[in-house]
Amino acid sequence: MEKHIVKVLNTELVTHNVKRFTLQKPTGYSFTSGQATNVSINKQGLENELRPFTFTCLNSDDHLEFTIKIYTDHNGITAKLLDVNKGDELIVHEVFGAITYKGPGLFIAGGAGLTPFISILRQLKKDGKLAGNKLLFANKTEDDIIINDELNQMLGDLHIDIISEPKSGKPGKHIDKELLKHHLMDNKQHYYICGQDPFVAQVKDDLIELGVQKEYIVIEE
Repeated sequence: MEKHIVKVLNTELVTHNVKRFTLQKPTGYSFTSGQATNVSINKQGLENELRPFTFTCLNSDDHLEFTIKIYTDHNGITAKLLDVNKGDELIVHEVFGAITYKGPGLFIAGGAGLTPFISILRQLKKDGKLAGNKLLFANKTEDDIIINDELNQMLGDLHIDIISEPKSGKPGKHIDKELLKHHLMDNKQHYYICGQDPFVAQVKDDLIELGVQKEYIVIEE
């Protein structure tokens, strides 16, 4: 199994519970935006505790980047990643993943499900091909929005936040069939969905019921 021990170059919190890791990039290591790899911590007893994370950098960058939601309510790997900082080491493995950009469309993300879309959108911006793409981004509160300023800069009014528990006290919203109906695009537009499994399944079913053909729905299989 391919594996590379890489040094952590920098870490920072991008929200109250999402941490960005910048790592050394192994020579010859490459990926396509939207893909992922298994990552483990290079410490005794943790080397074989692999978890999948999506690259949020570009393949052309001279480093690797992961943007990872930290769950502290149980003693899992992401909780241990909270203690990993500059100078520590992680292990990255083979590249895999099924979410790839197939053409303009609607990106539908739930929370940390945004991560495969970060690299895709950054690559489209670099290539001057952001036109025709829109993002629906579901979060609990405004404080949970990952890279909010960058998304606004890239997409402007086509970055649409769906907040279930707004801090303003206004009624919350969810990504449901009625909302999706309002944002349906042309017949040949693609629909990219990522988030927790129940979220992905429900959004996919809603889109199909609204008449979207399955071949235009892109999820990680």
